[in-house]
Amino acid sequence: MKDRPVVVVLARIVEGDFTRLIVAPLTHSAPPAFGGVEVPQAVKRHLGLDDGRSWIITTEVNQFIWPGPDIRAAKGSDTLLYGAIPARLYEQVKVQISANYHAQQTSSVKRTE
Repeated sequence: MKDRPVVVVLARIVEGDFTRLIVAPLTHSAPPAFGGVEVPQAVKRHLGLDDGRSWIITTEVNQFIWPGPDIRAAKGSDTLLYGAIPARLYEQVKVQISANYHAQQTSSVKRTE
């Protein structure tokens, strides 16, 4: 399994200290139309990511309970967080995931629980 950055789309307290996360993957592979939102280079620099083009995928989300093994520290770091994306970019991702979900074009994969 390849480690890659994700965008937390939704976090909800499940019980006690456990939180259900819904995340969208971030990838260098260009998605089909309406399958992803491109991450601007300024945002990538702010997050400390490479200079290659990247997209937040909006046709696939992953769900899991955290803390758990599904989120690990960023490579070469002791933190889980790269940082926050701008509200406008997050809104684009949220709207596109919702539209794809209602068009039955979004898959949701439950990971380790």
